[in-house]
Amino acid sequence: MFDDRSPIYRQIADRIKADVLSGVLKADEQVMSTNQYASYYRINPATAAKAFQQLVDEQVLYKKRGIGMFVSTRARDMLRAQGRESFFGEVVDPMVAEARAIGIPLAEVIRRIEQHENNGGV
Repeated sequence: MFDDRSPIYRQIADRIKADVLSGVLKADEQVMSTNQYASYYRINPATAAKAFQQLVDEQVLYKKRGIGMFVSTRARDMLRAQGRESFFGEVVDPMVAEARAIGIPLAEVIRRIEQHENNGGV
């Protein structure tokens, strides 16, 4: 379930974000409590609580006092916007720099991308 590449609380937060992005978790849907999460995944409740607090701080989740945690109505759109920024910064910008460095015209890169789109993928 969890790996050693990053802290467990971050992996929990990332998994919940992925579930929001994919539509597994929908706006205003209740998520497991920190204690349920900790019990289910056999982790320290404080670790789960840290992940949930991070998600509240990032406005992915919100608390209803005495009821639990819920997915924010803006969470999916916000995560998509962040994902787009990451995609361009981590994938497209370095790709453009590499293409320039090895002499590939950007028009050729664009044609190649359009071929993939027209062929339904790879």
